[in-house]
This record gives sequence, C-alpha cells and structure tokens, in this order.
Amino acid sequence: MLQIERLDENTFRGHCHAGSPTRTFGGHVAAQALVAAGRTCGDRRPVHSLHGYFLRPGSPARPIDYLVERVREGTSYTTRRVTAVQKESEIFTLSVSFKHPEPAADRRRSIPPLPRPESLPNAVARLPEEVRRALAASGGFRDLDLRFVPSDTPGLPPVVPGLLQQFVWMRTASPLPDDDQLLHAGALTYLSDLTLASTVGLDVQPNFFQRTEPPRLLMASLDHAMWFHRPFRADEWLLFAQRSPSSSDGRGLALGEFYDLDGRLVASAVQEALVRDPS
Repeated sequence: MLQIERLDENTFRGHCHAGSPTRTFGGHVAAQALVAAGRTCGDRRPVHSLHGYFLRPGSPARPIDYLVERVREGTSYTTRRVTAVQKESEIFTLSVSFKHPEPAADRRRSIPPLPRPESLPNAVARLPEEVRRALAASGGFRDLDLRFVPSDTPGLPPVVPGLLQQFVWMRTASPLPDDDQLLHAGALTYLSDLTLASTVGLDVQPNFFQRTEPPRLLMASLDHAMWFHRPFRADEWLLFAQRSPSSSDGRGLALGEFYDLDGRLVASAVQEALVRDPS
C-alpha cells in the first residue's frame, strides 16, 4: 500500500484507500508522503520526525501527487517538505526531517508489565461480518493485527480525572523487508493513525474496532506529528499507549507512545482531531 510511482526527480504518485466511504484514510496519505520524501534522500538517512496538516478530504477514487521540496541538505540533518495534491487542490502538507545516526547516551521510559499480544484476541477478526466486508471493500486495513488491552487489566496506569487512555498492540500482519527502514517508518505512520484520534472521544463512544453501534461523534484528523527515537520493526509487536488530556472548542488532543516487546520506547505521536456532535 506504500508503493508510489516516481514521475520525475521530485514528484511521486500514489493511490490511497478509503477511511470512510468517500474520504481517503489520512494515515495512508501521510505514510505515502513520508515515503516520497525519503526517496529523495540519497544516503537514505532514517527519519526522526514528521509534522503534517490535513487540509482537505482526499478522494480514494483519484490518484494523489506528492510534490517534494528539498529544503536542506545538512551534514547531519536532511529536511524535506511534501505537498499532496489531488485535482489541483492541496489536501495534505508534511515537513520531514531525516538524521544521520550518531552515538549518544540512551535514557528512556519503560512500560509496565502488560498482557502479551498473543494472549489477546485479534480486534479485526472479531468485527461483525458486515463491518469486515466494508473494510475489505475500502481497499485497506486488510494487513493489520490489532490486540486491545482490556481497560481493567492490572498494571495499567491508574485512571486520572479528565484523562482518557487506551492501549493496543499492533503490527503489520505480513513481513516487511529487513533493509528498508523507510518502509517500516511509513508502515508505523499508517498504524499510528488507526486509533489515536479515537482516544479523544472514548468518554462518548468506543473506537471503531470495538464499536458495535453507529458513531455518535463526527471526528477527523486535523494534524499529525511523530518522532522516531530508536530502531524498530513495524511487522513485530508494538504497544501503542494512548492518552487524551484535553478536548474543547471542537478539538481534541491525543498523545501516543510506541513500545516494543522489550519495553523500549521507539516512537511517539501527537494528533489533534476535529470532534463534533453531528446532531
């Protein structure tokens, strides 16, 4: 799904599947934009951060062109700016920074002991048949393995008034190449948009993968940022620890951290989402 066609030195074209019946899935657009930026970096430095804004809904029925601007070629850092265009309209912008690895002191936070993903049910497989058919028809979400940690699991951080949280193990269901860090970063960018925005509305409705009733909130991603701290594989289990400390003015903020099976913090994500009562 992250495959893109190179049109010229700085222009790429891709197709993104639907996240809702008429709109592209934002995580897919962001992931392809990241891959486009990375393909212009000759020495293939790994990405360390990205910041994106969703400007307009994209259509899954049309191709998306990714225009890459080569902002800076530094000794240690490389910067790119990507504009995603569909039918002459800008639908998404992304700033990306790549960095040459260097030795340094390593300090990190670890996760508490939680149930292993193998002991939890696959959230996609447990969806109603009609929902799984709708997911298949969207052209995406077909290569995922998500396992939600029950909210009453011992060892989870205590509930704090005003702070919503959820924890989910996730990975791609198919193996990814060993030698393409950019592809793993793109896959994680895609995964990071699956459940993060839903965290801001958990006091009103469950997330999509656990919901059995029609949604009661209108939600859409406004912006998305990620920081990549340590090497990881997107086809191996990662715990996405998510929390939302604020919702107001029709906007909700969600923070997320990815941990590998050894408890290492490998990436962080922040997203602001549009949150409205459709009634």
